[in-house]
Amino acid sequence: MAIIVTFDLPGAGTELYDEVIDRVTGGRGFTTFADVQNPGLISHAAGPVDGGFRVTEVWESPEALEAHAKTFAPLLAALGHADLQPTIIPAHNVVVR
Repeated sequence: MAIIVTFDLPGAGTELYDEVIDRVTGGRGFTTFADVQNPGLISHAAGPVDGGFRVTEVWESPEALEAHAKTFAPLLAALGHADLQPTIIPAHNVVVR
């Protein structure tokens, strides 16, 4: 079952987001799914919100997210966001282009 995951990063901006993406992609950036090594990631969108930054992703399953979290969580902890708790909901519908 696909899931929708929303990460809110209070006080963060594009600088933190860009740093995370650089670390996740080994400095290559993230403009296409060929840039990431995250099996199970269906979509990724990010942007500023009042007081911070928001990332919303769709994953094929909770297990795919859990596998990604094993490398992603330590990276966020190293950048001072160890307490990040995403909102996770089941997807009723997912449309991809």
